[in-house]
Amino acid sequence: MGNNASHNTIRWGILGCGNVTEIKSGPAYQKTCGFELLAVMRRDSDKAQDYAQRHGVKKFYSDAHKLINDPEIDAIYIATPPDSHKEYALMVAAAGKPCCIEKPLAPNHADCCAIVSAFSEKNIPLFVAYYRRSLPRFVKVKDIIASGIIGKVRHIHWQLHKTASDRDKSGEYNWRTDKNIARAGYFDDLASHGLDLFAFYFGDYQHAQGIAKNQQGLYSAYDAVTANWIYKNGVTGSGFWNFGCDENTDHAEIFGSHGKIIFSVFAEKPIRIINSNGEETIFIDNPHHVQMPHVENLRDALLHHIEHPSTGTSALQSSWAMEAILKHSD
Repeated sequence: MGNNASHNTIRWGILGCGNVTEIKSGPAYQKTCGFELLAVMRRDSDKAQDYAQRHGVKKFYSDAHKLINDPEIDAIYIATPPDSHKEYALMVAAAGKPCCIEKPLAPNHADCCAIVSAFSEKNIPLFVAYYRRSLPRFVKVKDIIASGIIGKVRHIHWQLHKTASDRDKSGEYNWRTDKNIARAGYFDDLASHGLDLFAFYFGDYQHAQGIAKNQQGLYSAYDAVTANWIYKNGVTGSGFWNFGCDENTDHAEIFGSHGKIIFSVFAEKPIRIINSNGEETIFIDNPHHVQMPHVENLRDALLHHIEHPSTGTSALQSSWAMEAILKHSD
């Protein structure tokens, strides 16, 4: 990192200042003590300038190489679509700067491994924006599991299904449903959050398998996935994701030997604990800038050497599981 970082301020540059950076993440880098958001980049210079002016960012670029190699920038946050993550990540690694990359880390496991290796070889910190690992609600679920209140965990099940959006039905281009960028469409974009979160709870995956299909024909990517898996600690898992149903559902259950925990991965719903003592409900609000705890943990990792819950290495678990689930699909 640059000399300024040694004075307890890390100056960040963002590649790809799109929707995710407007409220979820960008302001968190500005509001976290010890961080400064110094520059942003979009290929469309006018949009980059607009973002910089609206958010009070000093510099803007339309060239990723120039932002990455700006000597005043200490660290890079890559918030572009996943098909560009490897290219930009390798540029950041070559520049020797710490990096946080939006999820999924890359469209396939091999590219994920290449990115992680590039940073590992140079001993440069690499993080991934699986911010649920830092959100208080999901940390609470982890604490409940560890407390033993539901006994020994046996199984995790998650179902996520949604109605087709007007955009899906219109045929308008959407990179999230382009099989060349996201082979399984919204599964790639959304399921990665849950599968990463479950690895946070239960550790490494040992085996995973599944089937996927394009049932609606609205776009090129898969829109229906069903899977099961097992962790190295013996906990089993199952899930199904469908993006052409008549209702929206986000329901995860952790089954234990003496009870269960019910929660949602995306919906802001209470945690429910059910055991022989009855039912307890716990609600924990998300912060306005949902990546704030994640970004604060980045600060603690880079400035105070406190382990961050979401690294390039930890992100390999969900990428491996997703690839294994889709391996035998047509």
